[in-house]
Amino acid sequence: MTAASSKRMTFKEYVALEERSELRHEFEDGAVFAMAGGTPEHAALVAAVHLAVGGQLDGGCRAFVESLRVRTPSGKATYPDVVVICGPIARDPEDENTIGNPRLVIEVLSASTEAYDRGKKFAHYRSCPSFVEYVLVASQGPPKIERFIKNDGIWTLSNDAGPGEVQRLASVDVVLDVDAVYRGLVRADGSIHLP
Repeated sequence: MTAASSKRMTFKEYVALEERSELRHEFEDGAVFAMAGGTPEHAALVAAVHLAVGGQLDGGCRAFVESLRVRTPSGKATYPDVVVICGPIARDPEDENTIGNPRLVIEVLSASTEAYDRGKKFAHYRSCPSFVEYVLVASQGPPKIERFIKNDGIWTLSNDAGPGEVQRLASVDVVLDVDAVYRGLVRADGSIHLP
């Protein structure tokens, strides 16, 4: 990500920028960063995961995709690829279109964001008390869905799920079938590519 402006901003100034901008930006400690565009594979995986998760949720939870802004207590504002909220939405006191209570966050990894999604971004999400499950979906190499879960305040990595397997998302009682999520995206050599 690259800085959109060298000027430090308040959260309210950032929200005003977002309302005027055709691009989406992340916000952290007064700095604003332009979000990179995605690939067709990334977009297809986000759509497949959103449909799979959203189609299995009961009435108490709802899945949102890419355009819902999440603000963490640590001060990060970002747009997860897929976010699930259970119960009433906790709207940010400074912006009613920003939420602060994600239960499950799913990020589709890319070469340019993988280290950030696994590290600093995950740390920001963990500052949300409601956040209990994190899922990472590979968009390069072989199909893989990773899952991190919080139990008794401790985050652990569960087993990865690959071709022919399912990944169970305990926080929302959803099962992701890896083959279904990656349908039409896997070449004969096992790599991910949209024809």
